[in-house]
Amino acid sequence: MSGKHPGVRTRRAASHDCHELALDIERVLDVATRQAVRAEFRFDPRSPWVVAVEFLVEGGPRASWRIGRDVLQQGLYALSGLGDVRMWPSKPQARATAWLQLASGDMAALFELPAPALAEWLEHTYELVPAQHELAGVDWDLAHAGL
Repeated sequence: MSGKHPGVRTRRAASHDCHELALDIERVLDVATRQAVRAEFRFDPRSPWVVAVEFLVEGGPRASWRIGRDVLQQGLYALSGLGDVRMWPSKPQARATAWLQLASGDMAALFELPAPALAEWLEHTYELVPAQHELAGVDWDLAHAGL
């Protein structure tokens, strides 16, 4: 995958069984100003509903979010998400990029992502844990005992 898309790095993390994707994305600051950001996506098959995303700005702070895998997947094709996390394709026909909006309190950030690289990586996560099979690996006796 990384050979097809500049700024894309994929690997299987050594610790646990996480699968990672690193993308060079842009934060939209205003109509004419953008900021380069590195976004590192992590998928852990033991927690298949969410994708952990860490945003890294050179010389700046790191920000971590947990985003529903289905929100990311659906956002590649149509408006997805509610409240603090929303995603939608920039041009539904072209599917070259997608917009990701994150809000917290009175702060909000808008990012433009390369949709093909994210789509390919998400497809891999659905091969690992198919949709509607997220509960297949749950130890219900253990979960029930914790209640």
